[in-house]
Amino acid sequence: MKQALTGLTLAVALALAVPAYSHEVSKGAQAITGEIVDTGCFLAHMGQGAKHVECATKCISGGMPMGVLTRQGTLYLVTMNHDNADSYNKLKSMAGKKLTVMGQIYTRGGMKAIEIIGFRPARA
Repeated sequence: MKQALTGLTLAVALALAVPAYSHEVSKGAQAITGEIVDTGCFLAHMGQGAKHVECATKCISGGMPMGVLTRQGTLYLVTMNHDNADSYNKLKSMAGKKLTVMGQIYTRGGMKAIEIIGFRPARA
C-alpha cells in the first residue's frame, strides 16, 4: 500500500510540474495586415522594411519561415495550408510588402501563427 501511495504521489507531483500549454484556435478565417518578413532576420536583428527586401527574399527562398509583422509589432508565423499551398508559395515573393493575409489563426505556447488561405494588398 505504501508503494502505491508513493507512486501516486510521484505521478501527481510530475503532473503538476509539467507546464500547461494553451492552444487557442480562432473561429473561422480571419485577416491580419502587416509586412511580410523572414522570421530569422527579423528576430535576430530587426530585419524589415525596404532596405531588407533583397535579404529577406533570399532567406525565404532558402527556406527561412515567413512572418506577418503587424503595425502593433505582433509577429505571426505564416504556415502552409496543406489542402492548398498556392497562397503560401506565392507569398514567398512578397517580402517587404504590406499585405492582408487571410486564414486560420492559432496560438500555442505564446506563439501566434496564421495558416494562409489567401492574401491581398493592404489598404492604405
